[in-house]
Amino acid sequence: MARPARKELDEETIPVPRTVRFPVELVPPEGFDPVRFETWPRVAGRLEWVGGRLLYMPPCARLQRVTVADLVTTLGTWGRRHPEFEIGTNEAGMMLAGAVRAADAAVWRRTELGTDSGLARVPPVLAAEVAGRDESETELREKARWYLDAGVAVVWCLCPEKREVLVITRAGESRHRERERLPPHAQLPELAPLVDDLFAQVAAHGG
Repeated sequence: MARPARKELDEETIPVPRTVRFPVELVPPEGFDPVRFETWPRVAGRLEWVGGRLLYMPPCARLQRVTVADLVTTLGTWGRRHPEFEIGTNEAGMMLAGAVRAADAAVWRRTELGTDSGLARVPPVLAAEVAGRDESETELREKARWYLDAGVAVVWCLCPEKREVLVITRAGESRHRERERLPPHAQLPELAPLVDDLFAQVAAHGG
């Protein structure tokens, strides 16, 4: 969950064993309200509110952060040609189906968002997730299923280590590798990027 920058954190960060599985559940602070940003705890990492649980993920490591950058560059370039859509990143927050989730990138129809500057209360057309160091494909699929159940039309799951993209819709799924294009979706005109463009920096770093 993206939040305004703070100079100090609520709690000290402590080392944990490498075998700890994320996300880790946190105890919500007193007065916590998932729809009010100011009540979220201040931590060095990412937070979501799912199923009545406050879940924490550590900050992004190298492969994840450079892939998110390439993903957003790709969407941003497309978005300049399609101003009817709004593109969100930096843990783009949305409150859907009683949960507060955050996508690495998402695309909404601008007219559906209105003028509200808080959490999005309508599902994006596209939600994109980039696998982190501790995330399995099974976990990405679980989040993709949540997105689809909440009304998202298409989900991209990017796996930097394999340089693959899993595209999931209610009609099914497909897997795409280097030198291939992602399939276009009827609700996202002309958006069919090359897989290579989504992993340009990973390839440059030899990832």
